[in-house]
Amino acid sequence: MTGTVTTTHATEIVLPGKVEPSGLKVHHRELPAPVAGQVLLRMDATGVSFAEQQMRRGKYYDQPAFPFVPGYDVVGTVTATGPGVDTALTGRRFAAVTKTGAWASHLLLEAADLLPVPDDVDAVAAETVVVNGITAWQMLHRMAKVRSGGTIVVLGANGGVGSTLVQLARHAGITVIGTASARHHDAVRELGAVPVDYRDPDLYGRIAELAPGGVDAVFDHVGGTGLVRSWRLLRKGGTLVSYGSAATKDEEGSSQLPVLKVFGQLLLWNYLPNGKSAHFYNFWAGRRRAESFRRKLREDLTQVLRLVSEGVLTPQIAARIPLSDVASALSLAESHTVAGKVILVPDA
Repeated sequence: MTGTVTTTHATEIVLPGKVEPSGLKVHHRELPAPVAGQVLLRMDATGVSFAEQQMRRGKYYDQPAFPFVPGYDVVGTVTATGPGVDTALTGRRFAAVTKTGAWASHLLLEAADLLPVPDDVDAVAAETVVVNGITAWQMLHRMAKVRSGGTIVVLGANGGVGSTLVQLARHAGITVIGTASARHHDAVRELGAVPVDYRDPDLYGRIAELAPGGVDAVFDHVGGTGLVRSWRLLRKGGTLVSYGSAATKDEEGSSQLPVLKVFGQLLLWNYLPNGKSAHFYNFWAGRRRAESFRRKLREDLTQVLRLVSEGVLTPQIAARIPLSDVASALSLAESHTVAGKVILVPDA
């Protein structure tokens, strides 16, 4: 197929500026043929993550200047290869982490960034656990290194990352206390965690009752003032993993300041002589060492997709919505009424 494709008609979703979900634009353009080292990927599934919710407010840590095409990750089928790329990739399905650009019917990617997806894993199921699965796996196994028999707290246990984290931890023999609104408690129980209502004024007291000796790790995507409470839940030797600042998502001002404040706080705690440790998880850390970064992504996603294939990990799919109806998808994801991840699929 190489050399036979000149251009491809692509539908892209453009974020023009700080807008409500209804302000997203559907844009059509011709994509050129892939150049050396590139492939053309037809999108089979992409997702709505917390990153895009922050990007539309101009609040994501290092987002590009408006206008741009959002879309953090994608699962798709290679339809053409550029010079120097193995033509056998054509017709095969892969995942990729893009940070931006995946809300499109077709996209050009570096072949080196493709992550294999087993044939027996559905594209939507795979998409649900690309960034969420890698994030959860790396925080649990590479950063906190919680052992079997330990106890952890997962804030937002019904969310995309949270629900994946709960399942990975339970599979590893770890007890999980998960926060969620009351309406999601049954779903959190089904995943294997003990649910606690995050709206409970004595939330941290309730968690302390369930784990009076402290916990081995807390996974906190909320940030803000609650981070101190998360730190206090740890036993000696425990680890706090912060991976977001949802508490400040609606605040005006710098997108970088809340993250820098968290960095400062965690750094300070690491100097305290109590055996506890605090880390900020950044998906893109180490990207400058491209080969090592890609290898870890490949290894970790392979582990996660193997567990999906074996039925150990059930991707939490909140909804499947056509790409051109992205405004509904983003509104639904921001409504906090669904468990799991909202997935965008190609238009019929």
